[in-house]
Amino acid sequence: MRAKLTLIAAVMAFGYSFAQESDNGLGIYSKKIDSIVIAEKSRMNKELDQIDKKFRENKLTADEKQKQRTEVASRYEQIINEKIDAQKQDLEMATKELVKDAVFKSNDTIKDGKDQFWLGLNGLNLRFNERQKSNNPKNYLETFEISGSTAGAGLTGKDEPFKFYNKNSDVKNTIINSWQLTFWYGNQIGSYTSPLFYRFGLGVRSDQFTPKYGQAFKQDQNYLFVSDFDRGNLKKSILYNTYVTIPMDLKFVLNPKYKEYGGVKYLDNRKEQLCIIMGIYGGIKVGSVNYSKYSTENSSRIVEREKVMHGVNDFIFGGKFGISYYGFNLFIQKDFTPSFNNGALLKKKYGLQIGIEVASLNF
Repeated sequence: MRAKLTLIAAVMAFGYSFAQESDNGLGIYSKKIDSIVIAEKSRMNKELDQIDKKFRENKLTADEKQKQRTEVASRYEQIINEKIDAQKQDLEMATKELVKDAVFKSNDTIKDGKDQFWLGLNGLNLRFNERQKSNNPKNYLETFEISGSTAGAGLTGKDEPFKFYNKNSDVKNTIINSWQLTFWYGNQIGSYTSPLFYRFGLGVRSDQFTPKYGQAFKQDQNYLFVSDFDRGNLKKSILYNTYVTIPMDLKFVLNPKYKEYGGVKYLDNRKEQLCIIMGIYGGIKVGSVNYSKYSTENSSRIVEREKVMHGVNDFIFGGKFGISYYGFNLFIQKDFTPSFNNGALLKKKYGLQIGIEVASLNF
């Protein structure tokens, strides 16, 4: 209760400080919370007065009076908590806006558009033109988004498609050796209360593969393979595969929340959501480069980049499964087609990635 009263006090204090900004809705929320507390406190006082009256009429002992007063206070504490919880999301957004206005905005920019910038569990986030969408929940069902993600990429075999840390692979399995940047368009499927959404996009993906045991990628006239490095002291060997991708996702909201506006009931896409995501993607290779960094007796740093001519497929196709909570998105994606073809003398050729979306921009 003490934490909630602190939140209420913060909202009311900042709300009165910026009461002149009636167009941003923050004063409304201050008055709403103030109204909740005052109304419930008034009802509580009426019940306490009845208990005191019974005590004065000798209908209650002192112990009974104290017990009943404690029960009433506890009950109204729970009522206030429940009503504040019902407003929790809006309260948090209002409080963030108030603090941001107080700290970051100067007097001549207080009434600018409500572009937002924040750092959360899912990394860096930006949201533009929030004010132009108003409070109509319909405006939040259609989305435009740019997302960035990092992943650990490895190679698996056709017979063991999900064996990520495969000891028989020629390449290392590392925590972060792949990244993706995607522009998305999304919308709701079905009625305004439907928990099902789709999104499709256009993106770029780059996978990095480092051979094990200090070896290096090499290629001759026909094949790509991994072998010992024989031109000096090898410091780094990485093969970069880069693709232009076209992904498509389906998102199912497990805990949908709703809002009525203009007599119509909508799924509120601004609330915290627990979602299951399933998707497919295709990719076209736009580059494949073998990077080598080494030293010799004559030079401490030699860097070579050569175009990979053999062994890498031009197309990939795969599927994705993910779990998302309020923009915090963990996913596994599997290439159904091999990243490397018969021109690559590698033990494992199918890509598998475990990753997380670390940044998003919502328009």
